Amino acid sequence: MPVDPTTLPYRPNVGALIFNADGHVLIARRTDMPGAGGPLTQGTWQCPQGGIDDGEDPHTAVLREVGEELGTEHVRILAEHPEWIQYDLPAALIGKALGGRYRGQTQKWFALRFTGTEADICLNRHLPAEFDAWMWVELASLPEQSVGFKKPIYEQLVRAFSHFAVPG
Repeated sequence: MPVDPTTLPYRPNVGALIFNADGHVLIARRTDMPGAGGPLTQGTWQCPQGGIDDGEDPHTAVLREVGEELGTEHVRILAEHPEWIQYDLPAALIGKALGGRYRGQTQKWFALRFTGTEADICLNRHLPAEFDAWMWVELASLPEQSVGFKKPIYEQLVRAFSHFAVPG
């Protein structure tokens, strides 16, 4: 029997747009979704994001997630998106993705500045690794590189954080 998505909650989540000194944003390729995604290369690319633990503050969660997924603490928070952004999973993923327990996610997004060197990024610090590759891209290209159902989120984030996409 199919799962009725309206009976499922949204998973609390944080996301990080990490800007380097050139104003580019870090995206990483997921290890669990080969062959899908945007036109850059094979695979599914996204900005770091992850669940908020029970009782955890979103500011703490985003820094923890960056540490777990990218293996670096060399970031500082620049700004917080003023609103929580929700998305629903496509029907084919309901009951499968996110442990089958959620209809989608409600996300608090942050702009962060990367303060380290590329050697400070280590994708396999926490295993299993969520990403197997990363790169810097122009902020405006994010919507085209994302999984289709997340494209509206990235479009909103490009508008909200475009003032960080400059060298500095």
